Amino acid sequence: MSIIDILVTIGKILAAIFVFGIIIFVHELGHFIAARLMGVRVNEFSLGMGPKLFKFGKKETVYSLRLFPIGGFCAMEGEDEDSHHPRAFGSQKVWRRIIIIVSGVIMNILLGFLLLLIIYSTCIKPDSNGNVSFSSTVIGGFAENAPSYNTGLRVNDRILSINGKGVVTDKDIVILMQSDEDGIMDIVVRRQVDNKSEKIKIKNVQFEIQKEDGRQILIYDFSVKGIKRTPLNTITQAVKMEYSVATLIWRSLGDIVSGKYGLNELSGPVGTVGVIGDAVAGVVDSEDIRDGTFNLLMMVVFITVNVGIFNLLPLPALDGGRLIFLIYEGVFRRPVKPKYEGMIHAIGLILLLLLMVFVTFSDISRLITGS
Repeated sequence: MSIIDILVTIGKILAAIFVFGIIIFVHELGHFIAARLMGVRVNEFSLGMGPKLFKFGKKETVYSLRLFPIGGFCAMEGEDEDSHHPRAFGSQKVWRRIIIIVSGVIMNILLGFLLLLIIYSTCIKPDSNGNVSFSSTVIGGFAENAPSYNTGLRVNDRILSINGKGVVTDKDIVILMQSDEDGIMDIVVRRQVDNKSEKIKIKNVQFEIQKEDGRQILIYDFSVKGIKRTPLNTITQAVKMEYSVATLIWRSLGDIVSGKYGLNELSGPVGTVGVIGDAVAGVVDSEDIRDGTFNLLMMVVFITVNVGIFNLLPLPALDGGRLIFLIYEGVFRRPVKPKYEGMIHAIGLILLLLLMVFVTFSDISRLITGS
């Protein structure tokens, strides 16, 4: 490997760490802002984990940067231990603590939405007529002798679901069709019949499947109509796409739980850094900077929404796990003893760290083997 290759690799890693750091920073900033608004004392606001690289702040809050850029935290007074401080986390009403806990997730979702607004406002290239539009879920035309047309689909059909899973954006269509194994699908559409809109379920819609490099490739034989870009349509498209991204992540988590995908197919910090680094390099290498920027920002949208949703899982040491304890306290009017809750979160943290080690080794193995 030449010096230039080494410098390029270092540049990718640094760029990826910067992007990932922003995502974690935004999440923890949500907790920090909510804690301050709710009157809770914040002892430390940290970006990263492990040994401190440097810190500043002489009043009640210490701000620090730590060695490992794989997370961060907002340490609040009385969050994991008993505290009689009047501004302790545990001294606040349940609804206030819930707001603080979910604010990190809300900030991740908000970041994703803002990035999507940027994507749809600046990264969509105009067509040959100078018009800028978004892809819809309405069929605009078919290829010659299209199997999907021959088995029931028609122009102007709005696709509502594929194999029982909802469709909101064109990305849903792509993902659901590509994940199908035999190219035969049940598709629900909204069709204009006698000037009335009706939902119609079309069974066994067929698509051609080809093999390429040992992989199964589904051939799309129809195109979708465009939606003219306006300020309102841009906002609407951003909302729809974020919903699609969140739905995809939930479905992926369900596939992991059901055993469709194994834990060795998860990607950890090393894999994430690699993907972001490649996306950053794509901005530099792309002939049209809009293409590279689109791919990079969309990747960041996926990661920030993923961080938000993952933190909502009802697992110890995650925001979702803490939320479960707060809901219990709100329903039964008594909290779980802090020492027991802290013990459960500590065990959960150890298990999460072990999972992180496992997926990190998987990432490194994939890098070495190239698979």
